[in-house]
Amino acid sequence: MAQLSDDCFAFGGELMPAAAALALLKSKIVPLPETERVGLKEAAGRILAEPLVATRDVPPADNVAVDGFAVYFDDLHATETTIMPLSARAAAGHPLRDVAARGTAIRVFTGALLPPGTDTVLMQEDCKVEHGAVHLPPGIKRGANRRRAGEDVKAGTTVLGAGRRLRAQEVGLAASLGMTSLLVYRPLRVALFSTGDELREPGEPLPLGAIYDANRYTLGALLHGLGAHVSDLGILPDKPEAVRSALAEAAEAHDLVLTSGGMSMGEEDHVKAAVEAQGSLHFWRLAIKPGRPVAMGQIGRVPFMGLPGNPVAVMVTFMLLARPLILMLSGANDAGPRLYRVRAGFDYKKKPNRTEYVRARLIRAEDGAWIAEKFARDGAGILTSMVESDGLVEVGDGITKLEPGMTVDFLPFSEVIS
Repeated sequence: MAQLSDDCFAFGGELMPAAAALALLKSKIVPLPETERVGLKEAAGRILAEPLVATRDVPPADNVAVDGFAVYFDDLHATETTIMPLSARAAAGHPLRDVAARGTAIRVFTGALLPPGTDTVLMQEDCKVEHGAVHLPPGIKRGANRRRAGEDVKAGTTVLGAGRRLRAQEVGLAASLGMTSLLVYRPLRVALFSTGDELREPGEPLPLGAIYDANRYTLGALLHGLGAHVSDLGILPDKPEAVRSALAEAAEAHDLVLTSGGMSMGEEDHVKAAVEAQGSLHFWRLAIKPGRPVAMGQIGRVPFMGLPGNPVAVMVTFMLLARPLILMLSGANDAGPRLYRVRAGFDYKKKPNRTEYVRARLIRAEDGAWIAEKFARDGAGILTSMVESDGLVEVGDGITKLEPGMTVDFLPFSEVIS
């Protein structure tokens, strides 16, 4: 008697490794050429379309790093407290024009231009003022607490390369250079579908056998976090003609078509056939868990990605494959998240030749190391596991067993969810 498999990944046919799928993505994708100029307040999350070259030094002149007293270093005693009269005061935005008299100290405040001729600043906490004079302790180094012109950015330096995704710090850097706008790639236009007769919109009545559609809302939030313009085109019924027609129409007006569900081999899974009828698939089934039935292809010349129907598999495959696809299409030059080495706090067994992603929460060990504790339930439909976990432990295709204390790669959700 034939033995039935309890492994949904045991179906025949060769599966593509996730690394090979990513390499194929990179070889196929060409960024969109369209650009636009936006003001700095609208630039966060966008992809820079040209290098940003500094037109000035930052800071533009030597300035003071702390509240304190500016002096000539050579006027200080090397081993004894030096007492100097206070001759002037300099605050941020109110520079002194005259050269300081030798043997005197100038009261200065953080951000003020370094008074002409002085070269060293002592912190106010280290000094004492009495009767119009300041007591300056020995031991300071020449140039202490002095910010030099251009120490952050030198004029003529390329400070941001094209393809950089702009975060708050990049926007702030552009502002420090006096920029008012930046040339960026236009947002990606993504058509988003869910598929399945069992799906209902949240808020609608829920008949027996039906479920609410979580995937479209999850994917919409993930896409918005990447700066995409999303067309939510609803739920496709399990009808071949309806699926084929909707995908073709979406491809005409969008840069990417993204679906969830309908990618398996069941009689009611029509998305794969619809894409193949109007274009091609570059890969279909991947050697990963969760998320085997995930496809990348094109409808005409428009990229297509089909994600699984289970909510956890949707999120995992989006992070691993859809996210880099979207960033590369958007012009980003670094689409890969960083993984971090942590210690496993659980036992785990798996079959070889596939990579598995285990939901886990990080805890601190007594020695300060991070320990990944596996979420108790690992079904691909348990969306609460993604809420209550910190990220995914990657168990590579060559690993068949994990034991507590082994070092593993960990993908924090903070790396892939904006």
